[in-house]
Amino acid sequence: MGLKAVLSKVFAAWVNKDLNKIRKNSVVLQQKTFQHLISSAQNTVFGKDHHFDTINSYEDFKKQVPIRDYEDLRPYIDRITHGDPDILWPGKPEYLAKTSGTTSGIKYIPISKESMPEHIKAARNALLSYIHETGKAGFVNGKMIFLQGSPVLSEKAGISVGRLSGIVANLVPGYLQKNRLPSYAVNCIEDWEQKVDAIVEETINADMRLISGIPPWCQMYFDRLASKTGGKKIKNIFPNFTLFVYGGVNFEPYRARIEESIGFKIDSIETYPASEGFIAFQDSQKEKGLLLLTNSGMFYEFIPAEEFFNENPPRLSLQDVELDKNYALILNTTAGLWGYSIGDTIKFASKAPYRIVVTGRIKHYISAFGEHVIGEEVEQALMSVANEEGIDVVEFTVAPQVNPAEGELPYHEWFIEFGKKPTDIKAFALKVDKVLQKKNIYYFDLIEGNILQPLIIQSLAKDAFIDYMRSQGKLGGQNKVPRLSNNREIADELEKYIVE
Repeated sequence: MGLKAVLSKVFAAWVNKDLNKIRKNSVVLQQKTFQHLISSAQNTVFGKDHHFDTINSYEDFKKQVPIRDYEDLRPYIDRITHGDPDILWPGKPEYLAKTSGTTSGIKYIPISKESMPEHIKAARNALLSYIHETGKAGFVNGKMIFLQGSPVLSEKAGISVGRLSGIVANLVPGYLQKNRLPSYAVNCIEDWEQKVDAIVEETINADMRLISGIPPWCQMYFDRLASKTGGKKIKNIFPNFTLFVYGGVNFEPYRARIEESIGFKIDSIETYPASEGFIAFQDSQKEKGLLLLTNSGMFYEFIPAEEFFNENPPRLSLQDVELDKNYALILNTTAGLWGYSIGDTIKFASKAPYRIVVTGRIKHYISAFGEHVIGEEVEQALMSVANEEGIDVVEFTVAPQVNPAEGELPYHEWFIEFGKKPTDIKAFALKVDKVLQKKNIYYFDLIEGNILQPLIIQSLAKDAFIDYMRSQGKLGGQNKVPRLSNNREIADELEKYIVE
C-alpha cells in the first residue's frame, strides 16, 4: 500500500470524528448556524430590508423572510452583478456560479469566501468516509477522473464567473492534482463531444482508479472507450478501477447499463452538490440515504411537497420533519440565499443521523389531471419491472398527452431509449402502469375511473437523448434530461426519434 493510502486512512479516521458531531448533534448545529447567519447579515441590504436586527427566533424569521425562487431574488442578484457590495452577504461574493434556468435564462448563484471551502470539504469528506468505513484506500495511489465543465472563468464586476464544476476544478487540493485527469488543457475544451474524445485519448492508457461525474455523461465516456478498444469492458481497460462517484441524478435508472459497461458491480458514492451549496453525501455503504450536512453554513427549511404551491405553506426546521415524507428543500446560506427554493424534493430515510434521499424536482411532476405523479414514483415503477425482466433502459422522460386521437382517453406518454428492448412493449407498459398505480393512489383513481387510459411507451432510436440534448445546446457537463414534464415541449421534440 502506498504512502498516500496509509495517510488517507489516518486522515479519514480524524474526519470521521468530526462527522460524528454532525450525526449526533444536527439540530443543535442547525440552531447555531441559524444564529450565525442572522447576526452576520444584519447590516446587508437584504438584512436591513427584512429587519434582521429584530429576528430572535425561527418563528420571527418566517414572518419576515418569504420563500423565494431565483426570479424573486433577482433584484438583489442584479445589484451584485453590477458590483455593489453588502447586498445579500457581507462584502462581494468570491464567485458567481453560472447555471441555466428553465424560466430565468442564465442564473448567477453567489458563492462567498465563507461558503466556497464547504464545497471542497464535503467532496473530500465523501471519499474519506468511504475509506474509513471500508478500509479501501488504494484508489488514492492511482489516477482519478472528474468529468466536469470547463475551468475557464470569466469576470463580472470584479467577480470570477463560471460553472460550479469549473470553479471547483481550480480549487482541487494540491495533494490530488498529480492524480487528477483530465489535464487542464483538455478540461478547457468547450465542445462536449470533442472533450470526451480528448479525455479518452488522454486516459485510455492511464491507471484509472476513480471516475466521477453525472451518470449519463460517464456512460458516454465508457461507450467511447469501448468503441476505441474494440468493445472491451472498462474493467479490462482500467483493471484497478474500483470506485464510481456520482451526483446530479438518481443512479438507479443508469446502474444496470453502467455496470454492464464496467463488467462488474462497482462500489459507488452518491453526492448532492449544487451551486447553492454542497448539501449531503453518502457517508455509508451500509445505510440508506445521504448524510445531511448541518454544520456547513446552511440552515435548511422543509415544506411538505403537496402544500408547496399553497398560498402560505408550512415551513419546518429540521427538528420537526417526519420520515418518508416528501419535502421541498429550502436553503439559507453563508452565500446570502434566504428562504431560497432550490427546486428539489427530498425524503428523510433516517433521523439518527439525519439522512436524506433526493426524490425529484418540485416543478418536475405530472398533474395534468390532479394525479401529481413525481419522479421517484416513475423511476421506481419503470426500474422495478425493467430489472425483473432484464430490460436495459438507457434514458427516459414522461409527459401528459391531453389531446389524444379522437375517441381515445388521455394518457401519460413515456419516451424511452432502450439498450435491450422488451419483446412486447405493450405488455411491458401495462406492468409498469400497474406498479405506478400502486405507488400513486390519485393515478390509480384516474385509471379506475376511466379518466386516463394506461400509459403508452414510445421506443426511441439509439442515441435519441444525446441527439436531443445536442440540438438544445445542452450536451454534457451538468445538464440533465428532466424525468417529468407537465407540458409537451420535450415530448414534441422527441417524437422525431420514435421507432416502430
